[in-house]
Amino acid sequence: MIRYIYGNGLSTYPRLRDSMFADRAAQFRHRLGWDVALDDAGRERDQYDALNPLYIIWERPDGLHGGSLRYLPTTGRTMLGEHFGHLADPVRDPLIWECTRFCLAPGAGGHVSAALMLGGLEVGLNLGLTHAVGVFDARMLRVYGRLGWPPAVLGRDGAGRDAICAGLWTYGPELRAALLARAGVSSEVSRHWYRRAFGDGKLVLAA
Repeated sequence: MIRYIYGNGLSTYPRLRDSMFADRAAQFRHRLGWDVALDDAGRERDQYDALNPLYIIWERPDGLHGGSLRYLPTTGRTMLGEHFGHLADPVRDPLIWECTRFCLAPGAGGHVSAALMLGGLEVGLNLGLTHAVGVFDARMLRVYGRLGWPPAVLGRDGAGRDAICAGLWTYGPELRAALLARAGVSSEVSRHWYRRAFGDGKLVLAA
């Protein structure tokens, strides 16, 4: 199931939190070879995790992390603005949030990727956002395309599957049905997961 959790609420779910940061280390440092820092426990977290981002996390039945992504509004600090300005012009717009650290636990099925994208879409539609922007490994383009929600590539550095890209996703309600089907989730269940976190009102950025 999907959980929507702000950074200051992760302590409520210690197994989910710790396994998420461990899986991020496994994916970004050990599998992809990115130059990311690990803590003494071998978990990956960075300066943006300290900014109280919104996490969209697939929680397995055993309470462990199955996949996740991280959202921050572009009106504040972003990875694109501070580290990847050579890929695209910095974005500062209240209707555009940055999505980073798309991570899948080892052995996660394709439905997890779809569920994470669905969660991102639910956030965007409920907030009235127009776009999401993100920096990602070029090999993810095939994943996003297969899920039916590919980004417009704003720029890239490098060649082939190892290139780093900046991309822009456009929100639209017409995307929801396909993502629901690929995630194997009903519309009612997806709405329940969202309401469980934020109630019937609109999501707002936590202080």
